[in-house]
Amino acid sequence: MIKKLLLIVALAVPMFASAQTLKMAIVDVEDIFQSLPDTENAKTELAKVSKMWEDELANMQAEFKSLYEAYQALGADTPDAIRERKARDLEEKNARLQQVQQQAYEELQKKQMELQQPIMMKINNAVQSVGQEGSYSMIQMKNPENILYFAAPVEDITPLVKAKLGIK
Repeated sequence: MIKKLLLIVALAVPMFASAQTLKMAIVDVEDIFQSLPDTENAKTELAKVSKMWEDELANMQAEFKSLYEAYQALGADTPDAIRERKARDLEEKNARLQQVQQQAYEELQKKQMELQQPIMMKINNAVQSVGQEGSYSMIQMKNPENILYFAAPVEDITPLVKAKLGIK
């Protein structure tokens, strides 16, 4: 009986010791993201789409301004029916302008996500690979605002992930 108990304790102690040994790391995903050439390409593509929307909105704003100035220029002798029609035209143009502004915002958000997703997947895959190769128990994004306290040694694996992605 005592031999069985000693055997159980002898087997359990190393398991508890290894379970308490955590290899933790942090990674600066933002730094890696900004360092990738893919990010610059995505920024260029997003700027191109953004410029198209800006041009479209500028044209619409110019049309609205022109309609507004024409409305303001109406004389006192202008019939009420014409004045009301021009006012409705202004309201409709303004509503359409706001609708296109909202559409532009949503399209740019969608495009940004579409362009960033493959980059983030690439980074995530590199982090996973470094994590497996280094036998890390946990890898957390480096963000000083989220770290309240830590006592265990933590390694910054940002250079390892950059190397895995071919970034110098």
